[in-house]
Amino acid sequence: MVKLITGGLGTGKTKKMIQMANDLVEQDHGNVVFIDDDNRHMYDLKHQVRFVSLHEYPVKDVRGFLGFLCGVIAEDHDIQTIFIDGLMKIANIELEEMSNILKEIETLSQRFNINFIVSVSCTDHDLPEELREYTVA
Repeated sequence: MVKLITGGLGTGKTKKMIQMANDLVEQDHGNVVFIDDDNRHMYDLKHQVRFVSLHEYPVKDVRGFLGFLCGVIAEDHDIQTIFIDGLMKIANIELEEMSNILKEIETLSQRFNINFIVSVSCTDHDLPEELREYTVA
């Protein structure tokens, strides 16, 4: 499963994802990973959540990000959910390119039985029609 959390800058997407990640580790159904582009929110997450700051790695584009994501998955076969905060910024893509990367993430989700929760800085109105099936209500 791949779900998007959308909204403009400052609308609470990251806060919502942090709360979701912290709630998941309380349920003890598998490991939780939170990928961000910096360390700002590292201490907002419970210590059981594996926090990954991408600024420490040389990820510059979509292919690099997908390779990095595969490495995270290969390292831990007990991952239940991966949170990706700010996919467009992390993968250096535009909204129009989002469909292709989400299809690849969906393939990883199905193959390895991992849920992905992804934040995207755009309003529901600006989200392309083909991506609306991914949005969280």
